[in-house]
Amino acid sequence: MQRRKSTTRGFKRTASVLSDQIRRAGESRGFAVSRVLTHWEEIAGPEIAAIARPVNISYGRGGFGATLTVLTTGAQAPMLEMQKDRIRERVNAVYGYNAISGVRITQTAPTGFAEGQAAFAHRPKAAPPAPDPAILSRAAQAADGVKSDDLRAALERLGRNVLSKSKT
Repeated sequence: MQRRKSTTRGFKRTASVLSDQIRRAGESRGFAVSRVLTHWEEIAGPEIAAIARPVNISYGRGGFGATLTVLTTGAQAPMLEMQKDRIRERVNAVYGYNAISGVRITQTAPTGFAEGQAAFAHRPKAAPPAPDPAILSRAAQAADGVKSDDLRAALERLGRNVLSKSKT
């Protein structure tokens, strides 16, 4: 009897599962080392990462280094222009050699205008809406007979979640 080979990989980190897809997507944009994309804030620093992000690396015909294209907003472009050498040095430190010979600042993404309108900072999560008082009272009534405080609180939360789901 032949033993069946397992098709599952067990528990793995998301980064290790997605590393091939991230690498292929990065290489299609010129990023041979995807670390520039995935760790941009560490590489460029929090000040630069807040106002800019890398969008493309293009290689010239001569092969004497690549050009890193960085996306920013119009108001931040002059500030970023003064820090081009610093960005180039930091990215080359990641590559381990002088892979980037120049940095180009753009205010739109190379594929179109829609991508260039993205915000650089993460938005804070919006607060969830307040539950309906009728739902709160129904959930409290359902868990009313339970003597354990912890169990009653858990049942009330469950009741609120179930009763607040919209009917499809």
